[in-house]
Amino acid sequence: MAEVFRGEALSMQGFKKQVAIKRVLPHLAQNKSFIRMFLDEARLGARLNHANIVTVFDIGAADNTYFIVMEFVDGANLKALLETLRKLGRKPAPKEIMYIAMEICRGLSHAHDLRDDNGTLLNIVHRDISPPNILLTKGGEVKVTDFGLAKATTQLEKTDPGVVKGKFSYLSPEAAMGKEVDARADLFAVGIVIWEALAGRRLFLGESDYETVKKVQRAEVPSLREFSNEIDEPLQAFLDKAMARDRDQRFSTAREMGDAIADYLVSHKLKVTSYDIGNLVQTVVAQRGKERARKADTSIID
Repeated sequence: MAEVFRGEALSMQGFKKQVAIKRVLPHLAQNKSFIRMFLDEARLGARLNHANIVTVFDIGAADNTYFIVMEFVDGANLKALLETLRKLGRKPAPKEIMYIAMEICRGLSHAHDLRDDNGTLLNIVHRDISPPNILLTKGGEVKVTDFGLAKATTQLEKTDPGVVKGKFSYLSPEAAMGKEVDARADLFAVGIVIWEALAGRRLFLGESDYETVKKVQRAEVPSLREFSNEIDEPLQAFLDKAMARDRDQRFSTAREMGDAIADYLVSHKLKVTSYDIGNLVQTVVAQRGKERARKADTSIID
């Protein structure tokens, strides 16, 4: 629906800044419903101001379409990180994944608790938390991006009752059944991200979209201890709560979930910082650079 470019913002006295430009594909620019949703994303992104959320700088129109100017994140997304490490025969340590999840919770907490100028809660729900939407910098910063499906009370584009939005494999059971969702749907998705990263496999993935949705509705989550001997009982208990089928049994807020992760890391004396995440990202970026170079060499013959 949109494409992203790496760009450079130029200003007076040689001021330059790397940015990312998200542009609606021209053939969709005439779709009023899609444009309203795209503009909703831009307006919502401009309100969000947090270290763990990709910043939106500006919105504009050119060549008969719209674009958003955003912070350029120099690194990789979580999906690329996990896939590249797997190719290298490596996997991240549980403490590293839990640290990333804690940072995701910090960003979500800011979004979930955001209020308008009158102090009214905006009731933002991201609704698309998944590995491609978790960006990691070479310095180890963790940033949530793509609030394109986010639901907020101020949005122009309303979702029709029963319409499911989001990647099917990362839906919450209530979303998969077409029910109204709240912030706890995002927390369920964070649980899925943690589970998949530690298990090294997908959780809810059927042979068809329909089968995938049915798996999500049932919310049958195998114990992670079946896949890794690094998972202890407290971590398994955390995941059981994060991905409870009944949302009333889950963590009630992103802040509560993030605090639970911090408690786990501290109580187990697990030291992990942004430097550790940065080292992982740099390994991945270097490996992907080598792969691109190999492809470039072979393409000359083609």
